[in-house]
Amino acid sequence: MQSGTMSELCDLQVRINGQQTFLLSEGILSKYSGKLRKIIKQEKRRTQIRNSGIEIDDFPGGPDGFELVSRFCYNNGSIPITVSNVSLLHCCAVFLGMSEKASRVNLLHQTEVFLEGIFYWSWNEILTCLKNCEPFFSCAESCGLVEKLLSSLLAKIAQNSDVNFRSVSSSSSSSSPDTMPGLRSPPVCNRSSSRKAWAWWFQDLAILSPKIIEQFIRASWACGSDNNNLVLTRFLIHYLKTALHSNGGKSVLKEYSGLAGTAVNGVVSMGKTAFSCRGLFWVLRIVSGFSLSRERRTALERLIGGMLDQATLDDLLVSGGGNGEVYDVNLVVRLIRLFVHYNDKMSLHKMKKVGELIDMYLVEIGPDPNLKISKFVGVAQSLPDFARDSFDQVYRAIDIYLQSHPALSLEERSRLCRCLNYEKLSLETCKDLADNPRIPPRIAVQALGYQHATTQTMEFVNDVDRSSPSSRSKGSNNSNDYQLVLYKGNDNYSKSGTLCSPEEMKVNLERMQWRVVELEKVCREMQGHVARMVKLAPQHNRPPPKLC
Repeated sequence: MQSGTMSELCDLQVRINGQQTFLLSEGILSKYSGKLRKIIKQEKRRTQIRNSGIEIDDFPGGPDGFELVSRFCYNNGSIPITVSNVSLLHCCAVFLGMSEKASRVNLLHQTEVFLEGIFYWSWNEILTCLKNCEPFFSCAESCGLVEKLLSSLLAKIAQNSDVNFRSVSSSSSSSSPDTMPGLRSPPVCNRSSSRKAWAWWFQDLAILSPKIIEQFIRASWACGSDNNNLVLTRFLIHYLKTALHSNGGKSVLKEYSGLAGTAVNGVVSMGKTAFSCRGLFWVLRIVSGFSLSRERRTALERLIGGMLDQATLDDLLVSGGGNGEVYDVNLVVRLIRLFVHYNDKMSLHKMKKVGELIDMYLVEIGPDPNLKISKFVGVAQSLPDFARDSFDQVYRAIDIYLQSHPALSLEERSRLCRCLNYEKLSLETCKDLADNPRIPPRIAVQALGYQHATTQTMEFVNDVDRSSPSSRSKGSNNSNDYQLVLYKGNDNYSKSGTLCSPEEMKVNLERMQWRVVELEKVCREMQGHVARMVKLAPQHNRPPPKLC
């Protein structure tokens, strides 16, 4: 008798998502579920249901969700509904057709009544319910539950932000990394608090899945104006940064790529008005960890390239160049070319500022043993010659690179040195180059030859400037009315172009004689360097150039 009763109570086998089989009563389940009733009838027409049972795939919440539904059915259509389980119960009720068509006492109606009070829920309760939707997101979205929860969430944000979420101006805050959203504020904000008070919800929403965040962004833009872009863009950057940190700094799954693209679109649309150069590099470091399309990455790099004169050395040191390289040198080459291309009419000051920055960058990347010579040369030659007043720093970077790459061939070392403009090397640097054993002898000879060609000795000319105001002044002596013209660049004499007295002339002559002695000494040293270089390069069968 007892076994017969058990047989009647367990006359239906239900396998959920291929994970677990339930032995239940067909009558009890059919009473509350219209879909189960239909499935059972269809199955009975094909086979003996007691022997085969039924299979249900894609059930919301899997076996846990079906167990909750079974308890509801076995408890005469009653189950405690809470914030923690309402999302699952609601989706299960929709999936199984547990509506008024199946029974007057139905699960769908009970969950809908519970959800009517959603706008009175606390912030944490809404977040909890949204988070619980993630395992069965498709079902929750199709039945409108996600949209309802997000509407309530947006209302909470608007009510508790010291800046109205739906009318945030793009000029509400600066954009350096120090002011990017990262701090939490209490849910209720004081109007006199800091400008970051409107970002109190950033960290809380960072726990949600990318699919829910995509819906959140769509809902935000659908109900707000374009002025929301800055807040939402900042939130997305914070969200992506949190995802990277959670993944140990490694590249994240492609499911985040859409959000990364949306963030970049927001940054590019606001451009320089909302983001500093440092802030843009900070954004680039974050979105580089995601599968960003080439078009969007190029747009971001174009924006950075136009502001490259505002960058610092730390900004350029972006890691991850590939092939074991310490830094992303290809990125810097692209940024330099963009800077030159889009700023062809820029001021000389900006160009020279970038030149100094790139010279420091060359020194920084030189010690990298995995850096290919083509990339080093690419950086060094990416700027026009007039961007540098001196190539001393470039020579220093080349020397550092040569020390870190001792196996380079003679041709490769010569290729490196072709980055130099010998005319813009100081005398001291040229002497160091001539003594450097890592520099090919032929290059050293060429550098010294250029140095000799550009070295000018002082020349002075007696020039009677009778039209000058001083020559017409009272008491002037025509016999002393001549002017000393010195080698250009010497600022110690005759800056004003006035006539010199005999005493001043005497002092000037003594100084020039001393300078001539110094120049003769330098010429003798250079001649010695050239002689040594020619000995090291016997292929050039020609006497050393006469320097003095």
